[in-house]
Amino acid sequence: MKKSLCVVGLGYIGLPTSVMFAIHGHKVHGVDINRKAVEMINNKQLHIEENGLQERLEEAVDSGMFKASLEPTEADVFVIAVPTPIREDKTANLEYVRKATESIVPFVKKGNLVILESTVPPRTVEDVMLPVLKETGFEIGEELFVSHSPERVIPGKVFQELVDNDRIVGGINEKSSEMTKELYQSFVKGNIHLTDATTAEMAKVIENTYRDVNIAFANELALISDRIGVNAWEAIELANYHPRVNIHTPGPGVGGHCIAVDPWFLAEIQPDLSKIIQLSRNTNDHMPQYTADQIEMMLKENGIDDPKVALFGLSFKANIDDQRESPSLKVITNLVEKGISFTTFDPHIKENVASNQTQDMDEALDGADIVVILTGHDEFKNLDPNELQGKMRNKLVFDTKNALSLDQWKEAGFIATRLGDSKNG
Repeated sequence: MKKSLCVVGLGYIGLPTSVMFAIHGHKVHGVDINRKAVEMINNKQLHIEENGLQERLEEAVDSGMFKASLEPTEADVFVIAVPTPIREDKTANLEYVRKATESIVPFVKKGNLVILESTVPPRTVEDVMLPVLKETGFEIGEELFVSHSPERVIPGKVFQELVDNDRIVGGINEKSSEMTKELYQSFVKGNIHLTDATTAEMAKVIENTYRDVNIAFANELALISDRIGVNAWEAIELANYHPRVNIHTPGPGVGGHCIAVDPWFLAEIQPDLSKIIQLSRNTNDHMPQYTADQIEMMLKENGIDDPKVALFGLSFKANIDDQRESPSLKVITNLVEKGISFTTFDPHIKENVASNQTQDMDEALDGADIVVILTGHDEFKNLDPNELQGKMRNKLVFDTKNALSLDQWKEAGFIATRLGDSKNG
């Protein structure tokens, strides 16, 4: 049965989710507080980058099944997909969830379903949303139904994973879960697993915390390898041939709206019982500083005074434009503190969002002493070192993402090394 939906939050999750529901026959009213984003969406223009989003947005808008607005409206189902960042003290900022829930209260009717998609600390539905929804006057679980169904997609493959990935649905009661499952079955081909809301919240945070801890382990291996003269990338690859080993890859830090944030949700609610989680977060948070230190050391070892650094990559992940919590931005902060001059370039970020950013790669390279790869974009993997020859003052390369074939760069006369591989110097 087709439903009318009101989706609050039209960002990296809310917008793709909205158009998916719309092109599968549901009438969708999208809401965002960003006036420019709303105007762009209604004009079939993207304010975010995601593979396949443009054509699906056009289909959804042209069909009349999707429109964006600054205000909610009445609907059968309300979906909340707003940010859940952390504060400077590493505690969860749930004001977006609270305000989004408050915004729909005047429009909720008897029999409606409210779904939270945002990743949140366990008990957010119970402790934050339900007290607000009780203001509707409806009996929760009998007249108004509520669930948590966390997004489980990766930027760049959102539409593929919206369809194919298994989905977790945690209702406040069985009927809430079943109503949510029925809705998502309109496009989800993966299995839909039913549980309670708090367990669903916990499961999503566990998923991202596992990855953060695994990356921290890989980063520790990189630090050790740098110290003892081992190629961490090769060692990790060899170790992963073991059928029960799956070590992630090191890098200049961890970014994104999930992995760099969600582990703190567990640390906040049980600080005495989350020692490994906190240590992993601190390890990954240290990597931008380590990266900046390595850049400085490489410049000094090659006798370069008054250096200029070309930083390639500002997004937290390859081939997307999302720079939320990006370690690249923290590397920049550390270079500023060291007084090292730099330019920044990212082919996927069309508006300047960082210090000394340029939209022209040649401008970033002009007079540079070292190129630092901070994001593994395909455009960087395909760089020809011979074409960079006359553009730089000195020929140094530091690859933090294992994106380059260093032998090729060395053959072109570059001094090339990578993070976690001190044998390449």
